[in-house]
Formats: sequence, C-alpha cells, structure tokens
Amino acid sequence: MTTAVRRKVDAYHDSMRLLAATRAIENGAGVSWGAALMGTQSNLELLTDHGVDATGARANDLVLAARADTEADAESALDAAEAVLDGPVPAAAENTRSRRRTTAEAAASMPGANVAVVSVPGAYAALEAHHALSAGLHVLLFSDGVAVDDEIALKGRADRLGLLVMGPGAGTAVLGGIGLGFANAVRQGRVGVVAAAGTGAQEVMALLAAAGTGVAAVIGVGGRDLSRDVGGSMTRAALRTLAVDPDLDVVLLVSKPPDPDVLASVLPAAGDKPVVVVALGIDDTLVPGVRVARTIDEGVEFALGKVGVSPPELGTGLGHMARAAIHGLDPARKAIRGVFSGGTLCYQAMLVLSRRLGPVYSNAPLRPDWRLPAPPSAHICIDAGEEEFTTARPHPMIDAAARADLLTEAGDDRSTAVLLFDVVLGHGAHPDPAGALAPVVEATTGPAVVINVVGTDADPQGLDGQRRRLAEAGALIAPTGARAALLAAAIAGRRPSVVEELP
Repeated sequence: MTTAVRRKVDAYHDSMRLLAATRAIENGAGVSWGAALMGTQSNLELLTDHGVDATGARANDLVLAARADTEADAESALDAAEAVLDGPVPAAAENTRSRRRTTAEAAASMPGANVAVVSVPGAYAALEAHHALSAGLHVLLFSDGVAVDDEIALKGRADRLGLLVMGPGAGTAVLGGIGLGFANAVRQGRVGVVAAAGTGAQEVMALLAAAGTGVAAVIGVGGRDLSRDVGGSMTRAALRTLAVDPDLDVVLLVSKPPDPDVLASVLPAAGDKPVVVVALGIDDTLVPGVRVARTIDEGVEFALGKVGVSPPELGTGLGHMARAAIHGLDPARKAIRGVFSGGTLCYQAMLVLSRRLGPVYSNAPLRPDWRLPAPPSAHICIDAGEEEFTTARPHPMIDAAARADLLTEAGDDRSTAVLLFDVVLGHGAHPDPAGALAPVVEATTGPAVVINVVGTDADPQGLDGQRRRLAEAGALIAPTGARAALLAAAIAGRRPSVVEELP
C-alpha cells in the first residue's frame, strides 16, 4: 500500500463539497481509505491516526489523502477529488444571499430575523452562539462537541435575556411552520413538541403525519438539557412558550433518560396545558403524578387522544413477516445487530430488545456493563451518529453510505439473525438513502433485515418510494422504531407472537 497527500493553501470548501470529494477518492480503483478535509486541529489529529503527516496545514487549507494499492492509484484518486472540487458550484449555492463575515453583520442585514442556526466545529460553537444572543436572536445550536460548562453558561444567559438556546446537538426544529436542521415535512396541527432527542422528534412528526395531523411547533433543546448538570432550563423555557400558544392543545415532551428530579421540576412551566411525557428508560413512578410513555409510539397515541385523532394502525402484517423470516433462518443465527443513524432510535430499540432478550451491548449502552466490546454472539446496537463516527466525517443521515461498512460487517457475521437499522428522511437528510443502502440489503444473504423508515409522504425523498425500494431489496419494513425492534426480537427469539405485544 502507498499513501499520497496533497495540501492546497487557502482553499476552503464547505462540508458537502468535501463529502463529494471524499467519495471520489474512496471510489477510486485500488483505494482502501481516503479523505478530503480542511486542516483544522481535530482533522489533523484524525489524519495522524491514519498515518498521514499534514504538518503545517492550517484551518483554511485543504488536505487530500488517499491510501491505495499503488502510487498511480492513489494519485489518480486525488485527481478525481480535485476535479470534483474544481467543478461548477451547484446553482442553489450560487443563489444564496451574499455572505456576511460575522453573526452581527448578518443580523443587521436581516432586521426581521429572530433565529440563528449555528453549525460550526464544537470548539467555536459556544462563542458564535453568544454572538447570536448578543444580536437578540434565539439560537438553534446544531453543533455538537460543546462543553457542558459552555452549555450551562449559554442557557443561563439566554434565560436571562428571554431567548432560547436549542441545543447543542439540536438537529431538529419546526418554528413558525419552517423546518430547521433535519426536519420532516408536516402539516400544521395542534400538538407542540419539546425534544431532547432529535430523531425522537422526527419519529413523533412522522407518526402524527401518519395519523393525518401535524405539529404547531417543534423545539429541540439538546440531549443534555434534562440532565442534573444543565437543569432543564431550556425545556422549562420551551414549555412556557408553548403553554401560551392558543394554536395547540397538548405538548409532547420526548427525551432519552432525563434526571427524574429535573423532569419533575420543569413540568409546571406548562401551566394548564396538558403534557405527555416520553422519557425513554425511566419508570413513571419516578415522577409522581405523571404518566410516562414507554415508547414514542405510545406517547404519540396519548397525544393524539388529547386532540381527538385516532392513532395509526401499527401492527398489521408483522406476525406474517416474523413467521416467514423465522422459517428460513439458520438455527445457529441468534444475535441482533443494529446500526442506527439516530441516537434516540438506537436507545429505544435497546430498551425494547433488552426487555425480551437480555443484555444489548453498545457504544452508547443502557448500562455501563453493557458497553462494547461485547461477548461473542451478543446482541449489539451501534449509534453511528456518535462523535466517534462523525468526527471529520458527515453524519450518516447526510451521507447514507457512511454506515455501509458497519452494516456489511454485521450482516456477514455468521451469528447474526437480524440486521436492524433505521432510515431517516426529511429536509437536510440524504436525497436517496434507500438507493444508497439497498445494495447492502441485497448483499445480505444470511440474516433477516428489518428497517424502520422515518418520514412523511411530503418529504422530498418520498416515504412510499423509499420503503418500496428497500422492500424490493429484501428488507422487512416496520412502521416505527419500536415495532422494528419488536419484530427483530420475535425473529431472533423464534417467537412470532412477540410482535403482538406492546413495545
């Protein structure tokens, strides 16, 4: 193997063009690894981990690297990346507003704006969020990698200013009917959503849409907001905001495990507005007087009851799927292997699976003793959206092929009974994730493949078409994340009746 490296001084490119260049390198003949990166400190460390010396590169310098069978293959791959980067800029980028060098300049040029979306590397994100607050703007802090102390300071300042800091790591919001970040296309409805869980909020939107309704607003608060350290300040502010909205009848609060005391302390902020709580992983007895839904499905059902809408039918046909998959499954295959792009969907799947099958090992485990590495033939669920997989690489919802190697490895394991994963649609997500992942499904010959496609009929990718493409490739399509996990448990445990249970 040989490695080729090129450095281009002061040659900035945005993340989407870098993604395209990286793909051009990796698709080259004989290439085993490649990257197109800006020379930030974290990216230089990543290159060093791959044995690439880019000493002297600065944050605004472009670094191209390829490892291939021959020097000619490596150089050819870098040529392909340069051709992509030198090519025409997409029309959408040419038509954007003129660029401003600072948040203050941008705010001054748009007097009606009231929200800033901050999406810069974590080391700079808190400062940019403070600039936005100084300009009188609410903040959707899309960036992750923000220190807890910085988050606490930002949210304390926002609270004093009467502003919201949604995040860090807040991937989804719908404000004034406009989707921000990874947002599904939904109609207006009378349900407000407060989410310390991005893909959790998206599945809520998808299930509301399936029932024929929509949302009044979705306010993401960041996954740590309901922790004891952060104290729920933005959840409290979001509940206060939605409590006075005459256009909604119920608020659905969805979160991975919150601190029970913090959760109990924020709920009075909703006043008389009914609140449905989906607090994955905690017992409802920990929050006296509050009924906590065990899954997102159940929480949406409770919320729909408050607005007088019947919930969608979710279990039809799953028993037949389970029996057919069990019939053709090698008895030696007993493990479930999940690879998720959404952290909330991964966590929910592990809850459903562990209640029926015991320990599920993960890089983001339910319990400390279930952290990877796992014993042979164990059940495993990977959150591929964690920073260990996304540092200097796009999130798997943006780059659907980013999970291909993980999925292929899991599917090739002779102990795998079920390959389980999610596909998340919506604005900001990959334009055709089914097209990128269907070849992985087609190449998986031993295990059953169970997929939950999160989206709505109005999403740009097209929900029905995405489901159909994956089903044609051989996947079993479940209507929700919880039901997908239930179907996987039924197949791996050879108990088809499990699909008839409540997740």
